[in-house]
Amino acid sequence: QVQLVESGGGLVQPGGSLRLSCAASGFTSGYTFSNFAMSWYRQAPGKERILVAAITSAIGRTNYADSVKGRFTISRDNTKNTVHLQMTSLKPEDTAVYYCHANRNNILAFWGQGTQVTVSS
Repeated sequence: QVQLVESGGGLVQPGGSLRLSCAASGFTSGYTFSNFAMSWYRQAPGKERILVAAITSAIGRTNYADSVKGRFTISRDNTKNTVHLQMTSLKPEDTAVYYCHANRNNILAFWGQGTQVTVSS
């Protein structure tokens, strides 16, 4: 019942910035957006899907892959059921399909359909 819709992907020059957004909906009385840990994954052609950034439900602690630490920032707005990924100093190796992910207690999870990010000159 939960739907995640990503937006904000596109083509950007190396060194540029891009802001991805994830709009979540379909939550019920059994669980709400604020109860889910949110994260962004990415998958490049021929490679496995990897975790890029994560943010916890209530406290909002964050975790980043070493490859993006210092360049990417994940944030959430529990009043709007949205998650964002601010990407700066983009590199060609950041090129991938980026997926929004919602997780609760590591037993209930949902995926967005993904948005393409291409970093190229």
